[in-house]
Amino acid sequence: MPPLRPSLCLSPFRSPQLLRTFTTTPRPSLARISLVGRLAAQPELMPTSSGQEMVRYALGTGHGPRDNRTTTWWKVATFLPEGPARDAILALEKGSLLYVDGSCTINKFQDRDGKDQSALSITQRHFEILERRDENGMRVSGRQGPVSEESQPEGPE
Repeated sequence: MPPLRPSLCLSPFRSPQLLRTFTTTPRPSLARISLVGRLAAQPELMPTSSGQEMVRYALGTGHGPRDNRTTTWWKVATFLPEGPARDAILALEKGSLLYVDGSCTINKFQDRDGKDQSALSITQRHFEILERRDENGMRVSGRQGPVSEESQPEGPE
């Protein structure tokens, strides 16, 4: 028996509706992550082996009470084309507060000693500058609206 597919229900009294049916074919999984944190250093523009350029940066998020706070560091990459969004990220200074939404994958590899290791890779899809530093080092609200990269090309697998 072939897998079930969604079917269209036409009624003279209602607009067309999509009836939900179930299929046995696997669907791709989705792994998303949202972070609010401060830049560890100024973002870097780096070439990839395929000739495409990517922007890499590290974002720190804090956890726990003030007297016993721990920081988790996240490595983020984005494949923004030349333009205002890429220029905005590259102009940010260490300590700028960002909201980042992205997809994540786990990469498995072997270290120099031959031990199996894994690393979480985050590819930025959307970011918003919440706070930045001006020329004098003073904190300035960066609320200028969200920046989305939905039209950007996918990064290398």
